[in-house]
Amino acid sequence: MVEKALRQEEVSREFTPGELAVYPAHGVGRIEAIESREIGGNRQDFYIMKILENGMVIMIPTKNVESVGLRGVIPKEDVKKVYKVMQKKRVNSIDNQTWNRRYREYMDKIKTGSLYDVAEVFRDLFLLKLNKDLSFGERKLLDTAQGLLLKELCTAKDKDESTVMAEIESLFATQ
Repeated sequence: MVEKALRQEEVSREFTPGELAVYPAHGVGRIEAIESREIGGNRQDFYIMKILENGMVIMIPTKNVESVGLRGVIPKEDVKKVYKVMQKKRVNSIDNQTWNRRYREYMDKIKTGSLYDVAEVFRDLFLLKLNKDLSFGERKLLDTAQGLLLKELCTAKDKDESTVMAEIESLFATQ
């Protein structure tokens, strides 16, 4: 599948200060610096990353980039692929699953850090919300997925949130 191949390409690279990157479940941030620290007698290099949404600062060991899923922002050309994911019908029905089973499945997808997985979570919860009330956890998850999706798509397209959200909502207008 195309999305699976792209997910592998998203990780495993080096970043420079000032560059934007995506940290799974936290979203888009800026690499502020690369610092060396001594931990347990060993010298280690860290990316110092500031999340754009809330200003949180995260230290990521440079050798752990792949294992934590730190990746670059998707290129503008890939936005259409993310939109296609949101337009696809879900393969199996989620209506007959319990909310906590759906919640665990969606959390696992968000933690992958893949924007394609986040788009699937957003799509499923957005459509489910049209048919029934979401649990508190699912509403929070929908908000999280929407925030992660919006911030990265806005960054990739260099557009404001209201414009990108209007584009996303138009994808569901025909469903």
